Amino acid sequence: MTELHQDGRAGIDAALVRRLIAQQFPQWADLPVTPVAVDGWDNRTYRLGPDLTARLPTHESYVAAVDKEHQWLPVLAPLLPVEIPTAVAKGAPGEGYPHPWAIRRWISGTTASPESVADLEAFAREIAEFVRGLQSVDATGGPLAGAHSFYRGASLENYHDETVDALAVLKGRIDADLSREVWDAALAASWDGPPVWFHGDIAAGNLLVRDGRLSAVIDFGTSGVGDPACDLVIAYGFFSGSSRAAFRDAVRQDDATWARARGWALWKALITDSLPIVEAVLADHVTQTD
Repeated sequence: MTELHQDGRAGIDAALVRRLIAQQFPQWADLPVTPVAVDGWDNRTYRLGPDLTARLPTHESYVAAVDKEHQWLPVLAPLLPVEIPTAVAKGAPGEGYPHPWAIRRWISGTTASPESVADLEAFAREIAEFVRGLQSVDATGGPLAGAHSFYRGASLENYHDETVDALAVLKGRIDADLSREVWDAALAASWDGPPVWFHGDIAAGNLLVRDGRLSAVIDFGTSGVGDPACDLVIAYGFFSGSSRAAFRDAVRQDDATWARARGWALWKALITDSLPIVEAVLADHVTQTD
């Protein structure tokens, strides 16, 4: 999730970041600290001079990502087809702020949108290449899907009750029976392969574009090793028609993985009231299972 930056949300503001930098990284104390224009929900991000960022979790539930990313970003980076964040340093709690935090390299680029992408079908293939590249990285010793990934990469059963409740609330606004059919099919198509790397949140806000092409993938806070189906959800939230078909062809995942991907997309769309995505998922289910 991305939003316009609200300086001060979750008790985090530029003044706090300046104090933390001065206390823990005096070599950067003279650099200007400015909020980024569009920020994520899990962290508050600030520019630190022209080349760095300070990234502070907004809640304890997001803290696990700090150590995880610091350890694994350097492992993943040389093996992927586009740039990902560079872990520079880890900060400690201080100045009344209770969590560890991170300093990263700034990555320039425009957040992905249909307007910023030169060719949606080519962009779909570029994302598919990233997904396949990530899955090909040796997963030995990687962080197994669980609470740190908000159960991305784990079983959809973790969100069963939430999904059923959402279906009850939205009955009458969506085809609840077909939605339940999609959900049950996703639960039945359990992952039985070895764990592979997944990003966990491949969405427009985490994709950067330069010259109309995919240039970077950011925010690995929900990454881990497990079932990669969650990384296909962008097929419904960003692509449609020929671009969705291009993504499906290029990413080369089996039918069971796509069934689980529809489950992930359905769950997210239901809890965020994103009814057009629900409709896209249902239509794809009908097409793929006829």
